[in-house]
Order: sequence, then structure tokens, then C-alpha cells
Amino acid sequence: MFVPTPLGNLRDITLRAIDVLRECTLVVAEDSRVARKLLTALALPGKEIRSYREQNAPGATGPILERARESLVAVVTDAGMPGISDPGVELVAAARERGIEVEVLPGPNAALGAAVLSGFPLGRFIFEGFPPRTSSARRASLKRALEFGIASIWYESPNRIRGTLRDLSDLDPAARVFLLREYTKRFEQQLSGTAAEVGARLAEPVRGEVTIVVMPSVPPAARPLSQRELDKRIDALLATSHSVAAVAKALSAQGFGQRRDIYARAGKRKRTRGE
Repeated sequence: MFVPTPLGNLRDITLRAIDVLRECTLVVAEDSRVARKLLTALALPGKEIRSYREQNAPGATGPILERARESLVAVVTDAGMPGISDPGVELVAAARERGIEVEVLPGPNAALGAAVLSGFPLGRFIFEGFPPRTSSARRASLKRALEFGIASIWYESPNRIRGTLRDLSDLDPAARVFLLREYTKRFEQQLSGTAAEVGARLAEPVRGEVTIVVMPSVPPAARPLSQRELDKRIDALLATSHSVAAVAKALSAQGFGQRRDIYARAGKRKRTRGE
């Protein structure tokens, strides 16, 4: 059972999460000391805790899954959802291969919280996790995400956030950036603006967990399609009960032409199909 844990405010723990932590026979944690502190705060001392990290995953996965066959095992991370830029994904994959049931409880997640707080359009967005450590590799990752023309969400360390903001400013000076630091904690900070503006308002030294959401200044370039290819996309959407208006909105948003032109073509396709 994957159990999200509070990012900062202990009251963000769910009742189901408490139930699982109370009933489990083993807690698998990224850092046993952090897990012990949480369990003590929840008045659940004395639980068996096993550390699970990238370094010990090859040897620890098997014994943990064998334990899960016999009794309830709770997987937690230091804060937030296990498996999202934290250990845990390997356990899920291995459990699937062995036919062991996996359940994930809903709960705190900094990426989604930051995305909603940003106020950026979220019809489509991408989560990129931590950018590479070196500037050249980081710039390549940022540039690739910017080219999608949609919001991208990133985690970053306090030691590297200024470098990331500088790279963003060089790549797309007008891009909108929302920075969320220490989400749900006492000194939570929210900053909005261009990368340069956010960097200028970020106090030194930077401390705590940082999440940024980036909205490129330039929408994705229109991708030319042959009429046959466009018709295929229209027909596929019409076949799934999309209205003509919804088809036109979706395909124009993806850069496949003007909305009015796609609307007219989709209407014609729908009449041809006898619908």
C-alpha cells in the first residue's frame, strides 16, 4: 500500500493513511528516521521500519514483496507521494510481475498543488521532475519542455534553483514562472513573474523544497497536416462521440489549423458519415 505523507503540515494526513499505518506490519521508508518521527507524531510508535533507497533497492525489493504477500506493508517517502521523484516505482513494477496487488492512496503532492496555484492553463501539462545538474544538460531539458508550448512542472533543489532560473531566462525571457517554496510549511513562499523577476525576489540563502511551473511565451508552432491526415484525426474524434465544436477546439489547440476551418471540415465529415 503506497501511503502519501504530509509535505509539512501534519494535518494533511488522511484518515485512510492513518488507518493503513496503524494496521500495517511493516513500513517501507525512504529515510527511517523521518518515518519514525511521523509515526511518533501520529501516536504509532514501535512499528517495524525498513529503509528503501536507490542504493539498496536490488537487494531489498524481494524481501519486501515476500512480506507483502503475507501481510499489509505501507510504503512511504519523506514527504508527499512515494514514487514521484522518490523511491518506490521499482517496487510497483516488481509487484506487478509477481502478481502482488498494489494500492495507492490519494494524498499530498507538491507538483499538482503548484500547478493549480500557478493559475496557468492546465488542459495539458507535463511533469519533468528534477532537471539535470549541469547547465548544458539542464538547458537542453528546459528547451525541449518549452517547445511543447504547455505548462511544465519541475522540482529543484535550493542550491540549484538560481541556475535553473537563469537558464530559463536565457531560453525564454518572457516565459511565465510560478515558484512554490516550502509548500504547506510555516514559511511557504509563492512567487510569480518571469524567471528573472522571480530570481530577483528570491531571498538568500534559498532553503527548503522548491517547485516551479513554467508557461512558455510562445505557443507550439502549427504543424502542417495533409487533408487526409486531418480527416483521420477528425474521424477518430467523431467516432468517440466528440461534437463538431469539440473536435475543432481540440485540433486547433494542438496546432492543426484554424478553429473555424476545422469546424467546417468536421461538420462536412459528420454529414458524410450520415450522423
